[in-house]
Amino acid sequence: MAIGNANGAGLPPGENLRRQFERDVLAGLSTPQKALPCKYLYDETGSKLFEAICDLDDYYLTRTEAAIFNRALNEMASVLGRQAVLIEPGAGNCEKAEPLLAAMKNPRAYYPLDISPEILLEAQQRIQQRLPQLEIAPIFGDFTGDEVWGRLPPSAARQVIFFPGSTIGNFSHEQARELLIRFAGQLNPGDGLLLGADLVKDSVVLERAYHDSNHVTEAFNKNLLSRINSELNGDFNTEAFAHRAFYHSFRQRVEMHLVSLVEQQVSVAGRQFQFAEGETIHTENSHKYTLPGLQELLRETGFSPEKYWTDNNQHYAIYFAQIR
Repeated sequence: MAIGNANGAGLPPGENLRRQFERDVLAGLSTPQKALPCKYLYDETGSKLFEAICDLDDYYLTRTEAAIFNRALNEMASVLGRQAVLIEPGAGNCEKAEPLLAAMKNPRAYYPLDISPEILLEAQQRIQQRLPQLEIAPIFGDFTGDEVWGRLPPSAARQVIFFPGSTIGNFSHEQARELLIRFAGQLNPGDGLLLGADLVKDSVVLERAYHDSNHVTEAFNKNLLSRINSELNGDFNTEAFAHRAFYHSFRQRVEMHLVSLVEQQVSVAGRQFQFAEGETIHTENSHKYTLPGLQELLRETGFSPEKYWTDNNQHYAIYFAQIR
């Protein structure tokens, strides 16, 4: 699998992932500010909860991005060109790629990358029924690691990395820079990147999107504790933690935390962890960008911004950039 593991040679891919999950959880709970990588929010249950979040009125991101795609889909497909290969890191259920692939001119192949095999395989069957001539090859693994990229088939066709959903916002600015440099390293001059990013806006709009009135985001956040209980022999009492989300204006990001409601001790994989009342586990960041800031990030990572599309309120932007 994509996550390298010196102790995992010869292990089944699922066991490698479980061991990496264990290492990351134990390490994250051992730091002064307890933190867990947000990628672990997206197991099968978490992915389905996130799909439900995307349908909420409070969660403007998916709705706004979808409106931009619907309005500009044919123009985007034209920009991507004929017989292009579409690569989607963190593809999830592939629902954003599907209409784009249908609009593209004779796309040569689609390679969705994700750590959730179940979600990818379901999506592969769905898209293959709609586009039977398209080569679809799911690649299971962590797109932030090296190994998964090494399993992409070589191609002489134009390649475009598709990275929607403002997933770039889950990374710190330095991490986002490193990730885009990694993307650029997979591409050749003239290849492209189609990137969705959430923009800086009023904090009330932002916080409502991450702390919805239906409490679906709370269930999504707490599901990480349930996953630790299930996969790592944890004993988190999910009712003893509360979901918190707030906008940090200086860092231009929404932070998600799980707050311990009482002083308590939790066991994970045989290790004990103490929580003070009010202590938090930092589970996710969602960084917001300005248009000039996004352009600067693309330029300094080897891309040339060519075109962008946004909504009337400039709440969200989709950029197309090429390798210079």
